[in-house]
Amino acid sequence: MKSISLSNNTVQRRIDDIAADIKSQIINKLKLSPFFAISCDESTDITNYAQLIVYVRYISGDIIEEEILYSQSLTAGTKSEDIFNSISDFIKKNDLDWNKLIGLCTDGAPVMIGVRSGLAQKLKEKNPSIVSTHCVIHRQALASKTLPQNLRQILDSAIQIVNYIRSSALNSRLFTLLCEDLDSDHRVLLFHTEVRWLSKGNMLARLYELKEEVILFLEFKEKNIFLQMFKNEQFQCKLAYLADIFDTLNQLNLKLQGQNGTSISNYDHIQGFISKLQLWDQKVSAENLLCFSRLYEAIKNKKLDEDLKIEIITHLQTLVSEFQHYYRDINSESPIWHMTRNPFVVDVLQLPEEVQEEFLEMKADSTMKDDFHLLTLEKFWIKRFLINPKVASLALRILLPFSSTYMCETGFSALVLIKTKQRNRLAVDSDLTITLAKTVPRIDKLVQNVQAQVSH
Repeated sequence: MKSISLSNNTVQRRIDDIAADIKSQIINKLKLSPFFAISCDESTDITNYAQLIVYVRYISGDIIEEEILYSQSLTAGTKSEDIFNSISDFIKKNDLDWNKLIGLCTDGAPVMIGVRSGLAQKLKEKNPSIVSTHCVIHRQALASKTLPQNLRQILDSAIQIVNYIRSSALNSRLFTLLCEDLDSDHRVLLFHTEVRWLSKGNMLARLYELKEEVILFLEFKEKNIFLQMFKNEQFQCKLAYLADIFDTLNQLNLKLQGQNGTSISNYDHIQGFISKLQLWDQKVSAENLLCFSRLYEAIKNKKLDEDLKIEIITHLQTLVSEFQHYYRDINSESPIWHMTRNPFVVDVLQLPEEVQEEFLEMKADSTMKDDFHLLTLEKFWIKRFLINPKVASLALRILLPFSSTYMCETGFSALVLIKTKQRNRLAVDSDLTITLAKTVPRIDKLVQNVQAQVSH
């Protein structure tokens, strides 16, 4: 192996060939699929170049698959026209059918969903039936930002205390030694980073768990401003509530993350969370705090302060209002949604007239009930598509589109690892495809098409 001489672009050519083979397999599957949907997002890499990542969901056999479609550096700009031209050129170059594109999921930025010149509007000019979706995770993060002024001040103070300890290398080392001496469960506090989905909840939970250690450290440093504030009973109670509520928001966020999520499953999580907020509102009004474990521990057998009670109720009611605002497109009362979940509970007259007869034929099929109980929802409707295409098409148009840009976000995490300060001139389009794709490259086929040469 040491005697083999490699040119400066030999490895890059191999990477490009493997990426092209993966892309070719995905495109062939797309052409066979009756529908497909995309999710796209752009982010800036270490060299300030905008990188566009596009994922695709399609029907392959009896399952729904999601794959990276392509990635591309946007050298000109990140306007809606630039992103649209990139997607349009790819579809045209690979001879894909615009009529099969039924869904677009984005991060909700104006450049993506603008009603006049956004990407979604430009795509609808090509195919008016495309449904545009704002990422459910981004909406959850936006809805969670609301806080009453007093609780906002507590959050800001908590961030200041963490920054005071963590921003100094000496303070950070001393606090770690203190935690080790006290045999604490944790050794460090966590920074708050606004752009990270789970940061706020994790930071507050860790700060509350190490509250005794923080008090001892502040007494040692004689930081009276932070010390008196942190030792205040009302401050600790409000901190406990914030740690509890943001912990539940983190749990919701984690449920919305992951692969193969559908609008139905994710909207179920949202509806369930809104119902829990309404239940907590009623319980706090009755001074039942068992739903907030840290706050219950902080209050113990004492009476809940009336001002804090009003602040918590106000916050819970505001959260309900914000979630209902950001998820106002949840159409759980739609007959088509009900049919997609369970075709046995829908009145045929509620469905569009053009599918009513086919729907009755489907319900009369004796094998349908067995399939519904044995197969997953996606596999069931894919199987019915071969027999009852009109009815199944309505269901698949709900199940197939992305509900979040989670896969794009994982792509940007990979981009950070691939394109580093030491490799800032790297063209990452092919590298990202190989890193993120689930499709296995056909190495044997690639080898057969390459002539063996000692110098390569």
